[in-house]
Amino acid sequence: MGDSFKIFILEDDLWYAELLEHYLAMNPDYIIEKFTTANECIKMLYQKPNVLCVDYSLPDMKGDQLIKKLANSHGHIPVILISGQQDIQTAIDLLKHDNVQDYIVKDDDTNERLWKSIIKIRERGNLVEEVEQLREELGKKYEFENIIKGKSPGIRQVFNIMQKACSNNITVSVSGETGTGKELVAKCIHYNSPRSKKPFVAVNMSAIPSELVESELFGHEKGAFTGAQARRIGKFEEANKGTIFLDEVADMDVAMQAKLLRVLQEKEVTRVGSNNTVSVDVRVIVATHKNLAEEVKQGNFREDLYFRLLGLPVKLPPLRDRKEDILVLAQHFLESFAKENKTKKKTLGKEAREKLLAYAFPGNVRELKAVIELAAVMADENDIKVEDITFHSTISIKDLTHAENTLKEYNGMIIRHFLEKYNDDIALVAQKLDIGKSTLYKMIKRGDV
Repeated sequence: MGDSFKIFILEDDLWYAELLEHYLAMNPDYIIEKFTTANECIKMLYQKPNVLCVDYSLPDMKGDQLIKKLANSHGHIPVILISGQQDIQTAIDLLKHDNVQDYIVKDDDTNERLWKSIIKIRERGNLVEEVEQLREELGKKYEFENIIKGKSPGIRQVFNIMQKACSNNITVSVSGETGTGKELVAKCIHYNSPRSKKPFVAVNMSAIPSELVESELFGHEKGAFTGAQARRIGKFEEANKGTIFLDEVADMDVAMQAKLLRVLQEKEVTRVGSNNTVSVDVRVIVATHKNLAEEVKQGNFREDLYFRLLGLPVKLPPLRDRKEDILVLAQHFLESFAKENKTKKKTLGKEAREKLLAYAFPGNVRELKAVIELAAVMADENDIKVEDITFHSTISIKDLTHAENTLKEYNGMIIRHFLEKYNDDIALVAQKLDIGKSTLYKMIKRGDV
């Protein structure tokens, strides 16, 4: 397999130890050290062996005593026990220890079984190393600037708060309009926190039928309800030691809110159909596009759960409030699109850039991404022109009034919408809005639109 693999053989029968060494040495990658006492072996563990092959009956310590001693200080080192005893109960009891990987009886097949067991341990170790490497790469991928693009004051403030969230386990509540990137924020916090090597589990509460929410979050036992054909762990157990992200948490009904509150307070879940509790250690991040405080006032959300979930608030600004980031994001999406589709990277022409900057983007970053990818496909040349930029806005009064703008800004947003809708036909837009064409021209010239 290429790299060296260190094996400690702990066996008081020197002849038998040399026999095992001779057999294992057929693999040139194996580096083998022999010891006749447990204490002698323990003193050399600083050399970080990859596996210990241990005789159960040693002159200074029994195998079970050594296993317990190793578990306290070197529990990560896999152990293979080799014994002259065929006591099945002893084998079962020893294999319950996490660091004991195999129990081999001394007989004619010992060498072959030992060989196979070491190969399995080595393959498992390589897999763990690969997973760790992937997690490290994933962490780098989710560095703030790599995943959330922008240099506006609003985004820099978001980065500042996210940084504070990464160094502790405080609950984080992310708010912002649809399409602003709430799940990306949650992932960035998780993959830059001490829990980064543990699971990140995302749950969209609005996508789960209300009758299945409890089972989805907390799991169920076999036969708990029609269709429950086997035990299933819930998302909280799945996220144990890691992070659970509850998206659109405001859509949870009041009955489930009470159960969620209990789980957060007690740090344990009860599967549907069971009376037993399961302890969970989970960092919670929630998100919603609604105003949770307003939902509490209207009686749609429990006040005690609201304060439990509020934690560290992260407010994502809408794209219209950070216009300086529009072109940064647009360029990023163009580069990503070209890389994913193995095409030549295209650039935004001057008029195309101006058109993007003049638009309100009610769908936020998600809408900008869709617009840019369509423009990259529609453009016949490397330079994206203004006609390649197409908006499919579904603007509404709710969209307009979500943020507190001036009347002048609201007027500009409405006029821009109609200009896009009717392909910059000034006469038609003036007719639709019942204003004079000259007034419309003056507003455009002044930059009000």
